Amino acid sequence: MNIVTQIFDSSLGKKYIMALTGFGLFGFVVAHLIGNLQIFLGPETINRYGAFLQGLGELLWVARISLLAMVLLHIWAAIKISAENKAARPIAYQTYNPTTASYASRTMLMSGLIIFFFIIYHLLHFTVQIPGINFTNEDFKTLHDAKDRHDVFAMMILGFRQPVVSIFYIIAIGLLSLHLSHGVGSIFQSLGWKKKSYAGLIDGFAKAISIFIFVGYISIPIAILLGFGKEALK
Repeated sequence: MNIVTQIFDSSLGKKYIMALTGFGLFGFVVAHLIGNLQIFLGPETINRYGAFLQGLGELLWVARISLLAMVLLHIWAAIKISAENKAARPIAYQTYNPTTASYASRTMLMSGLIIFFFIIYHLLHFTVQIPGINFTNEDFKTLHDAKDRHDVFAMMILGFRQPVVSIFYIIAIGLLSLHLSHGVGSIFQSLGWKKKSYAGLIDGFAKAISIFIFVGYISIPIAILLGFGKEALK
């Protein structure tokens, strides 16, 4: 217990917590994107993928709870580190020069909190389906394909055909990508894996992967708003 206490109490420990949870969340974001992009392969592919996930049973909820725990730990570590940094510098800089740090790095905490609330919304929208709480006036649980599987394809079409939902989603993904453009590099730095000799490559990778994630995720609601999959609703 002493080791755990020391990790949570020390500044270095908090940085490791933030880095490791960030790494896990980054892996989820990429894996989730790969899964979601299967919608472009048609109903059979995405519904088979959905059936596979549902087939995991209780393991799927273990994964969801673990994901939420990582998000909470990540935000907790970010808040604590931010507070400690401010306490260590009680007197503000006489001349504030925001150009010394990227916009992404200066908005990490705020964008992280916004992303957290977006995840809660996204779970309520597509996954949890609490009785009496419905964001799209659609009962997704009643959607089944010809093989009696949950019709993930129709669910995504119905969900994203609502302009307000899609716009909210696109903005949130933009914040997520902005967060990752700095956060991915910070993971390597916090773990001591970012050396001067190849720091530029890591920063370039962080920017490139954040752009890939942004384009990949928003391609789905944009395609649906433009008419993709509307034949599935007939």
